[in-house]
This record gives sequence, structure tokens and C-alpha cells, in this order.
Amino acid sequence: MALLIDIGHSGWMPEEEVRDTVLDLLPDADIRLRDGLGDASQITMLACSELPAHLPALLPNLALVQKLGAGVDSIVTHPALPAPVRVARLRPMEPAHEIAEWALSYLLRDQRQHRHYATAQAQGDWAPLAPRQTRRTRAAVLGLGHIGATTARLLRDVGFVTTGWSNSPKQIDGITCLHGPDALPALLAEQDYVVSILPSTEATRDLFDAAMLAHMKPGACLLNAGRGDLVDETALVRALEAGTPGHAVLDVTRVEPLPADSPLWSHPNVTLTPHVSGWHLGDALRDVAENYRRLGAGEPLLHEVDRQRGY
Repeated sequence: MALLIDIGHSGWMPEEEVRDTVLDLLPDADIRLRDGLGDASQITMLACSELPAHLPALLPNLALVQKLGAGVDSIVTHPALPAPVRVARLRPMEPAHEIAEWALSYLLRDQRQHRHYATAQAQGDWAPLAPRQTRRTRAAVLGLGHIGATTARLLRDVGFVTTGWSNSPKQIDGITCLHGPDALPALLAEQDYVVSILPSTEATRDLFDAAMLAHMKPGACLLNAGRGDLVDETALVRALEAGTPGHAVLDVTRVEPLPADSPLWSHPNVTLTPHVSGWHLGDALRDVAENYRRLGAGEPLLHEVDRQRGY
């Protein structure tokens, strides 16, 4: 058996870094990169961030796709990935903390009026403005899995009035947890900030369409670090023009990189980051090495995904 490491896109960690880290843990493992693939029939495990359309056909004995990074939707629904091929995800703490920090940084930016002061400085205007009181500010986190729960706890600990929402019931100390589609519209109407860390599923794609955006509190801020297809971007631009919400911070978009002609680039009420909210994997590559070992030994995998459910 052999492990192929193919990130599937540029702009992230080098594939050589992943290979060397896993080899430190499993010195005798057969680990290959696309350059130097060798006999493709020996590849039984693939570690990737994105799965290129043509790659599954090149690996006739592929048994496991190990996702690097968050979100497995594009892999479990990949049209060229045979049904018997298993999929596993990572559940690392370091990128979960980074995503939580990403969200908090933009909440604090608005709490402390940083956008106002940047404009004032450019105009040479000394313009004091009272900061918003965090203990009187409502923030909701949508999606209370590994990453969402970490984010909700951080916002709670900073002092925001924090609510969590998920598809199924959850309990987190100090956080009001709601669940189910019927609870979402009323929740949105009360929130100053809405942080979406939801997966892409049949139930969540285009969740933020015109009707759902209209439920948001006027002037509120929508932050999306989940998946790009959660948001109808055409509807979002129209909603921003109406002030409901008042601002959007997007780390993910429907098409990445964002096309040059997208109105999101220049919209005054949109802040973009290029899918960087969670960057480092920390010690999660230990799970890649462990799943390689378990696959060879016929043992249950770590963090295996139900391909029917999509998570």
C-alpha cells in the first residue's frame, strides 16, 4: 500500500512538508507525491485538500481519501469517486482556534470602531466615537461542531451574549443553544453578528438566500467561514444595499479564487479574506499517519465521514 499526497491547489502548505511530517511519524511508510507517482495501482490512500476531477480514475485501488483541512462536501459528492472509497476528515484544534480568532478579530474591529477610524484618518478627521459594549452585543454561531463550538466558547469568554444554532440539539455551558430550521429566522432577527461555520449539505446550500437574509437585524454583520455555497451572493449584494445585513465578512466564496468580475471585490460593505481563517494543521497530521496505519491493519478509521449524510 502507498499514500499519495496531492494538496490539489496552490497557496497553502507545501506537499513536501506534509510528506516529511508523516514520514517522521511512519519512517517505513510508502509516501509519494504526484511527481514520482510510480505504480499508481499501489496507491490505496490519498491525502488532499481538493480532489482534482481526473485523479480518482488514475488510482484504481484507492480505498481512502483523507481530507486535509476543513469541509468534505466536495469530496463526498465527487462524481468520479467510486462509492466504495471511504472518506475521513481531520479534527485538529489549531485551525479551529484560528477560525475562532478570525471571527473574533472582525467582531472586535467593529466593536472598537476600527473601520470608522480608518476612514477618519484618511480624511484627517479627529472623530471620537464610543465603542460598542460587548456585554450588550449579541453574537450567534451557526454550526456547533468541532470548529463552531470552539468559536462560540471564545465569543462567550470575551463577553458577547452568545447563541449557538445547529441542526440537532447541543449543549454548551454559558451559551443558549437552539436547533432546527424553525428556530433560525427569529434568532437572526436578534443578532448583531452571525458567524456561519456550517458544512455544505442539501439542507444548508443557499441557506442565506434573499428570504433568510431579510430576517437579519438591520445593520448586522454576517461572517462566513463555513462553505461558500451557503450564501446566495447575488441576494447578498442586494441585501447589503438594503442594509440587512449591514456588512458581510467572507472567508469563503462560491467560486475560489473569487472571479475578477464579482461585485464582492469592490462592494463597500464587504470584507474578503482568501480562505485563510484556519491555516495550520498543528498535530493533526498524526491522524493522517494513524489512518494510514489503520487502513493497512483493517482497523476502524479516525473521523470517518458518512458519505450519504455528507459529514
